[in-house]
Amino acid sequence: MKGITRKEEIITTAAKLFKEKGYSAVTMRDLAKAMGIKAASLYNHINSKQDILKAIIISLAEEFTEGMQLIQSSNDSCIDKLKKIIELHVKISSQNIYGMASLNNDWMHLEEHLKYYQRLRDDYENDFRDILKSGIASGEIIDIKPEVMLFSILTTLRSLYLWIPKKEDVNLDELSNSLSQILIKGINI
Repeated sequence: MKGITRKEEIITTAAKLFKEKGYSAVTMRDLAKAMGIKAASLYNHINSKQDILKAIIISLAEEFTEGMQLIQSSNDSCIDKLKKIIELHVKISSQNIYGMASLNNDWMHLEEHLKYYQRLRDDYENDFRDILKSGIASGEIIDIKPEVMLFSILTTLRSLYLWIPKKEDVNLDELSNSLSQILIKGINI
């Protein structure tokens, strides 16, 4: 099994600090202290705090984008595509609790990578919206405003990083299935 590199360790530790304090409040000294090294030593592995933020957010955004592209290009029904989107969010969120906090809360600090991130996010949301519209057109999904559905589903999925760590015995398959039931079929009997 491949060991974690020092750079990966720095990024992981930084993501945790960013979640706890917020990107703007974390200094390189804070990061070095959390790692038990001198601040100058960090620069042997990374160029700046901005590079760390970019590594966290862009890698997650690209992972979501790649997942969505696979889902969008499949021949699955719209309902099955929505279930796969939920599974994608559960998987990525459960594996990246701290990074998801940065993705949701610190993206506006990306500086020169902000436009790229916004394009990835917009493309993701457009693909999601297109799946909803196709589902409405095919009669798989009720004819309610796609924007409201998109907002409702994504708000829940984007906040999983807050909820998952509070559940010690969370079964990710059960969580995906339950979320699919609630978010796609609703709670009516």
